Amino acid sequence: MEYRLLGKTGLKISRMGFGGIPIQKTSAEATKSLLVYLKEQGVNYIDTARGYTVSEEYIGYAIEGIREHFVLATKSMARTKEAMEKDIDLSLKNLRTDYIDLYQVHNPGAADLEKVCAPGGALEALQEAVKAGKIGHIGITLHSKEVFVTALQLPWVETVMFPYNIVETQAEDLIAQCARKNIGFIDMKPLAGGAIDDPVTALRFIVRNPAVTVVIPGMETVQEAAQNLCAVNDPSPFSEQDAVEKIRKELGNHFCRRCNYCAPCSVGINIPGVFLMEGYYTRYNLKDWAVARYEAFPKKASDCVECGVCETRCPYNLPIRGMLKNAVKVFGK
Repeated sequence: MEYRLLGKTGLKISRMGFGGIPIQKTSAEATKSLLVYLKEQGVNYIDTARGYTVSEEYIGYAIEGIREHFVLATKSMARTKEAMEKDIDLSLKNLRTDYIDLYQVHNPGAADLEKVCAPGGALEALQEAVKAGKIGHIGITLHSKEVFVTALQLPWVETVMFPYNIVETQAEDLIAQCARKNIGFIDMKPLAGGAIDDPVTALRFIVRNPAVTVVIPGMETVQEAAQNLCAVNDPSPFSEQDAVEKIRKELGNHFCRRCNYCAPCSVGINIPGVFLMEGYYTRYNLKDWAVARYEAFPKKASDCVECGVCETRCPYNLPIRGMLKNAVKVFGK
């Protein structure tokens, strides 16, 4: 296993980490078996989130007695100091630990980020938690390239998590900037939320990029973990460009890269958010989780008036109106 320093945090982590979304479908015992296996293979980075229902709790149970072998990272959607304080304490309880190595602000939009950084915002709670020894370092997770640009200028940001895979390469220049600024880059969605069914090619494509500090595929079985480890640890030169182009061709006309160029929707639909939740529903099989988040959107896919303005802005020429109709079939509204 290759190890890297996670940017300015100084944490030494495995090149492949564990993404804790899919274990919501399994059990605490299955999670324990998986994490014991990953420890034996040298994987020491664990990613979860307050929003991943039982994920923190399952991981806390699984690592009890072997906590010192892992670098724990979680994240919260809290935007205020008070809410973040509560989430940090709940994460500590769920993970059965007295410290968390990396705590991240979870997917803020531009306005959210301003609130986080303002007086009384979540950043105050995070910085106080660092001083108290509850957390070690502070990072941010994002889906918006525009907010990524802003995050790179913030002195408190020690790590950035962002989607990067064969079909989502829109932030390659910013990932390179992370390396130059000594900001750890954590790669999420390496299989494009399950859309890519060739994990070996997908992971080898990612780790060939030296600016990626760690890749965190979601895993729920030892078999998946073993396959992913073989791909990441393969020292041979990357030669799968034909397979990469095939995947891009297959997904190119029907896959949202969440670049957000389609915004603003004339009726206020969060178009990339709709497609993200649809992916969790159909590809991750996290149906209840996806439905709950979709229900929270103030505007649903069914609110589309088919003006078509979004399609004129999409750099990938996606048939957005048709894709929204498909989302209505999935979610019923």
